[in-house]
Amino acid sequence: MDKLTRYKNLIKQLLQQYVELESRSPIPNVQVEHLLVADDERGHYIWLNLGWWKGERLNSPTIHVRLKDGKIWIEEDWTDIGFADQLLAAGVPKEDIVLAFHAPEMRQYTEFAAA
Repeated sequence: MDKLTRYKNLIKQLLQQYVELESRSPIPNVQVEHLLVADDERGHYIWLNLGWWKGERLNSPTIHVRLKDGKIWIEEDWTDIGFADQLLAAGVPKEDIVLAFHAPEMRQYTEFAAA
């Protein structure tokens, strides 16, 4: 299995675990769906929250990851655990992870790839 196929499968597996966990713990009187949106062709993977929260429309990603230039770019991560740490634990090298939610000039100060 080539690296990108492995990364696609791993990302979907990890995000599906998050989605299933959130879906098992619904908040009373809250109409929110937790969805995994996967676009293998373009390399985008999103854990999306969709519905209604306190009378307001909710359409927000908790995690958005994409594959670009052979690396995993984490565009959004609103988790406490940190999706990058999950990827590291699964064997993805730091050099293949970009924290894209940091400004390009700040990425050099992280332990991950700058781009």
